[in-house]
Parts: sequence; structure tokens; C-alpha cells
Amino acid sequence: MNKGELIDAVAAKAEVSQRDANAIVTAAIEAIMETVASGDKVTLVGFGSFEPRERKAREGRNPKTGDTLKIPATTVP
Repeated sequence: MNKGELIDAVAAKAEVSQRDANAIVTAAIEAIMETVASGDKVTLVGFGSFEPRERKAREGRNPKTGDTLKIPATTVP
């Protein structure tokens, strides 16, 4: 299911317009992303949880030149 299909399902279940369902889904996703980006965990009981993860440093390649480069460790939401 993609975002458009989720909006369709929310509109049908909640009996609201596509525009209202889009606003609701977009606001919910933005709130989750902002919370996780600030370092906190979001738990939706019966659905799942979202939390920032540490990504280790690694080596990568420049696609144009083929040169090896170091990609630093980072936290991803």
C-alpha cells in the first residue's frame, strides 16, 4: 500500500473527503517524522514503532569516478 492508497482507505473508513484524508495522513506522517528526527521513539500499539537508528561508518564509491570514499556514521530517523 502506498500513501495514495492509504489516503483512499482512510477516506472510506472515516467517511471523509479525499482532501481531508490527505491532510490527516500527511499530518500524522509529519508528526511521526519530526518526533523520530528529534531522537524520540513513537509507538503505535497494535501497529509498530518508529525510532532513530545508528548507521555505522562504511566505505562507498563515487558512481562517476569509481573512487572509494568514507561515509561517516550517522543517525537516521
